[in-house]
Amino acid sequence: MAELITLARPYAKAAFERAKAQQALAEWAEVLNAAGQVAADEATRQLLTDPGLAEQKKAEVILECTGQSVSEEQRNFLMILADNRRLALLPEIATLFNSFRAELERTIDINVSSAFELTDAQQQQLAQALSKKLDRNVRIDATLDKSLIGGLVVRTGDLVIDASVRGKLTKLAESLGS
Repeated sequence: MAELITLARPYAKAAFERAKAQQALAEWAEVLNAAGQVAADEATRQLLTDPGLAEQKKAEVILECTGQSVSEEQRNFLMILADNRRLALLPEIATLFNSFRAELERTIDINVSSAFELTDAQQQQLAQALSKKLDRNVRIDATLDKSLIGGLVVRTGDLVIDASVRGKLTKLAESLGS
């Protein structure tokens, strides 16, 4: 995995710099995310390893499957990836591009798992509190997890805040066991 990220980084950086210069970060992110999803599909992965199919044709297939209208520069970017036999890196390129964009825009995506559905007001209050703590604009993706019993678990990157009843019970069991 680390090797793929290392290979993908220069391509992602080049795409990011070009998108930033064009002031088209959202459009590039949309195209790269769609192409990354297509390239991550198992059937597409098999297609990308087919030695009988020309690399340019593989890029064309990915472009067709995305259903996106792409600019000439975005098309050229995918063709360069094809020429260098790097189309399989599209999921990693999209991930890196999105992290470069988030860093520039000072945003962060946070996954919040809760035992009960959060209202819009609760999500907004949580986003404001996390914004202050993390010094970033926060976008929340809320999911329901009844196994938490109560409370919530906040995840972003390597940061995990477990304020769930299940988490507290686990800590209590561990402390009683030691």
